[in-house]
Amino acid sequence: MQLIKRILFPVDFSESSSKIVPYVQELGDVYKAEVHLLYVARSLSYLSVVSVSDATVSSVEEAILEGSQRSMIQFRDRYFKNYPNLVTFIKSGYAPEEILNYAVKNDISLIIMGTHGRRGLEKVIFGSVAEQVVKTSSTPVMVINPHRVKQSSVDHV
Repeated sequence: MQLIKRILFPVDFSESSSKIVPYVQELGDVYKAEVHLLYVARSLSYLSVVSVSDATVSSVEEAILEGSQRSMIQFRDRYFKNYPNLVTFIKSGYAPEEILNYAVKNDISLIIMGTHGRRGLEKVIFGSVAEQVVKTSSTPVMVINPHRVKQSSVDHV
């Protein structure tokens, strides 16, 4: 088995992400791995086809990225405050593509991510980031259903 040196944990700042934290921390501790927290804000470039000015789209995206940075700091401070090897990154784009690109660029050994467990029409409309990453990743992916894991006190980890 390949040594796990860098773990990528794509987060969405939801309760689902917080339920996966113990798995990321445990594997990070066991392998003394560097943990990368990545948040991908959805790009709004598709709005340009409905006559929204580029300046407006850029302004909104900038505000979203600033808010995302604040959320990342809160998430980091709450769940990884004392974690020794942590990298955080915010990116705008299409989540599956950005996750895969980040993994390759940063020589990630393992991606750990959650699934929202969408079904039926909701899955057709929103898709599954985890499913797309699993199907196309050259990096091993651990997918955790946050709705099925035992509840632990992640606030005290």
